[in-house]
Amino acid sequence: MTNTEASPSPRVTVERDGHVLLIGLNRAEKRNAADFRMLQELSLAYGELERDPELRVGFVFAHGDHFTGGLDLADVGPRIGPEGLEIAPEDGINPWQVSGTQLSKPVVIAVHGTCLTLGIELILASDIAVAAESTTFGQIEVARGILPFGGATIRFPRAVGWGNAMRWILTGDSFDATEAHRIGLVQEVVTDGAQYERGLELAHRVASQAPLAVQAALANARLAVRDGDQAAEASLQPNLVALASSEDARIGMESFISRQPATFVGR
Repeated sequence: MTNTEASPSPRVTVERDGHVLLIGLNRAEKRNAADFRMLQELSLAYGELERDPELRVGFVFAHGDHFTGGLDLADVGPRIGPEGLEIAPEDGINPWQVSGTQLSKPVVIAVHGTCLTLGIELILASDIAVAAESTTFGQIEVARGILPFGGATIRFPRAVGWGNAMRWILTGDSFDATEAHRIGLVQEVVTDGAQYERGLELAHRVASQAPLAVQAALANARLAVRDGDQAAEASLQPNLVALASSEDARIGMESFISRQPATFVGR
């Protein structure tokens, strides 16, 4: 693994489970608070997911009792210079995707325990989120004298509505999994301890679909959000033509006719 060989105690574990890359926050003794090293290792994991054609989906979770206590300001704060904070080393991708580089593959995320600040922003930068029923959320940057800089100001209002987002961003108050599900921050709430299994199940479900089609659908949806409906509409037919000539389209059609499960190859 690119980011685990250099240290016997990685801040982020990286394992492969078929076509799914398992990405685990691994600083449990600090409630998975993200120091600069964790940010870099997480960026490298996302870079690995993006580059490897055998990997189709990322699954982000956390070791220990909490998803994350947020940013380790004592470690990261002094690194914020005049031009901000650059966390992605060479071969890495900023997991919050606010640097102009976007991940082309979907990410499923499972959260539990405490999920603060950058944890919420990781959810917002992901595509499907599962939460344990006792999870506590908080977008508390305003209580620390800073603003959310991992995308919450951009994605939170779009995902849950302006008032719902401002209620939590501007007060710094905590909220529970029921509220997170009500506003649409997470897609499923499960019993405590079941979030990993359910999240991984969903990741494998996505990974079993035609990967080029999954990536094209994801890209078109993001294009609509970033550049508007007209840009997304203009790309629909060209994308359809390109996919229709793929080997996976042939496999999908054969599966439909034969009523047998398809095994897609990503070509």
